Amino acid sequence: MSEPVAPSTRPTMESVVSLCRRRGFIFQSSEIYGGINGFWDYGPLGTALKRNLKQAWWSDVVERELIGPDGNAVDIVGVDCTIIMNPKTWIASGHVGGFNDPMVDCRESKARYRADHLVVIGRTAPDARLFAFLESDDDAKAKAIKTLCKYERIDSPDPASHTMRLFTTLSETDRARCVGPDASAPGSLTEPRQFSLMFKTNVGAIESDDSSAYLRPETAQGIFTNFWNVVDTSRVKVPFGIAQIGKAFRNEVTPRNFTFRSREFEQMEIEFFIRPESAPEWYRWWRDERFRWWQSIGLGSGNLILREHDRDELAHYAKEGAGTSDIEYRFPFTAPGFGELEGIAHRADFDLKAHATHCGKGEKLRYFDQERNERYFPHVIEPSAGADRGTLALLCEAYTPDPARASGVYMKFHPRMAPIKAAVYPLVNKEGMPEMAEGIYRSLRKKHAVEFDEKQSIGKRYARMDEAGTPFCFTVDGDSLSSGTVTVRHRDTLAQERIAADQVGSWLDDKLDSTA
Repeated sequence: MSEPVAPSTRPTMESVVSLCRRRGFIFQSSEIYGGINGFWDYGPLGTALKRNLKQAWWSDVVERELIGPDGNAVDIVGVDCTIIMNPKTWIASGHVGGFNDPMVDCRESKARYRADHLVVIGRTAPDARLFAFLESDDDAKAKAIKTLCKYERIDSPDPASHTMRLFTTLSETDRARCVGPDASAPGSLTEPRQFSLMFKTNVGAIESDDSSAYLRPETAQGIFTNFWNVVDTSRVKVPFGIAQIGKAFRNEVTPRNFTFRSREFEQMEIEFFIRPESAPEWYRWWRDERFRWWQSIGLGSGNLILREHDRDELAHYAKEGAGTSDIEYRFPFTAPGFGELEGIAHRADFDLKAHATHCGKGEKLRYFDQERNERYFPHVIEPSAGADRGTLALLCEAYTPDPARASGVYMKFHPRMAPIKAAVYPLVNKEGMPEMAEGIYRSLRKKHAVEFDEKQSIGKRYARMDEAGTPFCFTVDGDSLSSGTVTVRHRDTLAQERIAADQVGSWLDDKLDSTA
């Protein structure tokens, strides 16, 4: 397992969010109407960054050759399933009956919170007030401590008497003396009650119980229900995987931390089907392979760890024999701790068995192994990553303050992830420079995402590309027309070199290929 190192100088979440809004990475959804909590739109740069992440994932796990622990090439095919499925799907998977979170309402502020996300601070004395705040929210914690000190007329809490506890561990009497995060009086928080995380909708012209359906809360079940279709129509045999990238929806009680916990999000999932006895070997291989992949696209610092789940963390479908682990990233809002980026789980044969039983075909849907002449339900190793969380991790990792630059910051994206691979500029807008620069730009654009800009000073144009994370800038200057060369500016080092203008395309290809 990897060991975290001491956190380096990290950007604040406010600075990352500000840059995302200013440069068009991420916007609040329907912002002109005041937005809607838990939903986010990607602007031009954000769309390109997220698409690069998804394309790299698909290319590396589906299209490129991976050699598995058995020494053979890993076989993975893709599907693209619907967001709305037959509601029986979610009964079989256990989501209808068990996909709930404990919810708490505040009678005073009308706000709603996840009960297991609420922490309280205060003395244990029966007459003392307790003040609640959302975990991992430093501002809310500071506000609760300030309010506590003001109420008790103290300068700071005494660690020996002012303890922090989870709201869910409090007795009914203790909850009655708790002041909610946005309340002024105790007793405003309701008792926790279960809240379904699935978005419900209706299919068809008439709204009734018979027309009820759900927006999928995960992409995995579309893969499981299509397992038999894929086996029947493709030349695949165990071990093999099915991959999918797609939207999922969860009606989070308290969406927070920018795009980390949203109500609409995108998943990148693989369900890898194996013989039961090979599960430990494949689990370890996928765990290590996925950790290596995140490092390969730019999260290779001490901000990335691999953490095995404890026994009490295992999901209902997880098989303890092989294990479950999370790849976690140190986000600004979790530091010095970490937040989940991808989970790798041994789901055993839970899902295939459940769907075979609920659809009424039972044992008939067992996989037939021709080489062994036997039928069985394959076990599953599931690497499941969040595309939005991955994009957010790339943004946080790339954010690099640099007071020496005009922009004050640059985005140090891995070239493969960079939304814009290169920019082409004329030094000034005269003497044939724009025409030469535009010719280079049009040539590069046939293959790469590049930008052409001839407005404002060259320094301001460089600053814009620094904030966009563009790794290379090609500038046509006064010597270019006579010498046939251009200046290349390297984003990370600010070093400049001259190369032949007719070699710009091959030079850029080599640089990008060497980092792929």
